[in-house]
Amino acid sequence: MHGVPVDYEGPRKAESLIEQLRKFVIPDVSLLESDSAIDNFVVAAGKQFPIFIGFGLNETVIGSLAGKYKEKSGFAVARGFSKEVMVKYGFDKVPALVSIHPGDNEQHVFYGPFEEDFLEDYIRQNQLPLSFPLTIDILKQLGEEKRKVVLTIMDDVLEEKSLKLIRTLKSAASANRDLLFSYVGVKQWEEFADTFDVNKKTKLPRLVVWDGNEKYFLVEGLESLDEEDQGSQISRFLEGYRAGRTIEKTLSGPSFMGFINSLIGIRSVYILVFIVAVTMLIRHVTEDEEAASLGI
Repeated sequence: MHGVPVDYEGPRKAESLIEQLRKFVIPDVSLLESDSAIDNFVVAAGKQFPIFIGFGLNETVIGSLAGKYKEKSGFAVARGFSKEVMVKYGFDKVPALVSIHPGDNEQHVFYGPFEEDFLEDYIRQNQLPLSFPLTIDILKQLGEEKRKVVLTIMDDVLEEKSLKLIRTLKSAASANRDLLFSYVGVKQWEEFADTFDVNKKTKLPRLVVWDGNEKYFLVEGLESLDEEDQGSQISRFLEGYRAGRTIEKTLSGPSFMGFINSLIGIRSVYILVFIVAVTMLIRHVTEDEEAASLGI
């Protein structure tokens, strides 16, 4: 990045790799001169990363931060745009900085102040959607986060009742930007859910506040959610957490770093087994060839 080697920590799927590599060859801040250029930029950026578009902003305002966050985000400044674009991207005055999560159909608007500290807070807070599923790639990103995670543990994130709850979590996240809101399904990632002492007898969905490492907190009397009026229950949970009515727990399995290291360890084992197998095969073939040359 700008002549400096950087480690790639992103997804390994082909589509994600292509989107990531594309980011290396475009300017830190793309200049968009028309409505169609704006739409084309959003489409070309893909769905893996957040996008930040400045309307009525000079590119120098976000230039240094664009260089800093380029690996994780796309940045552009629109110089020419219509009223239709203002409606489409949800802002009613300029200057404005709009963040877009194409994969989650989310947009947020920042009207300033445009000093670097405030801008960076806004960019950092919008690196992730309002509410997001916990995955290996997200787990790696959380290593750089200082905010605690309100984690909802569900049975299956694909169930209709879970999708309804996820929409409710987004509303809570919008009003509590000092916290991250994530969710995980037991059916999707049982190994991770089990570290929060979830078993067959546990009433789900369960709410915890996780420090992103090895500590998490239950709120007294609000460990799980009923199906009715979940928005009010989440509000009471957050009030209880902020008031300190919590029970501190420790993960029953590996910590955040433990999970990352375990993944690295598993991959290393696979590689080692592969190398040993290939070595043995080569040795076997060589011995057969030597035996054949000796007429044995």
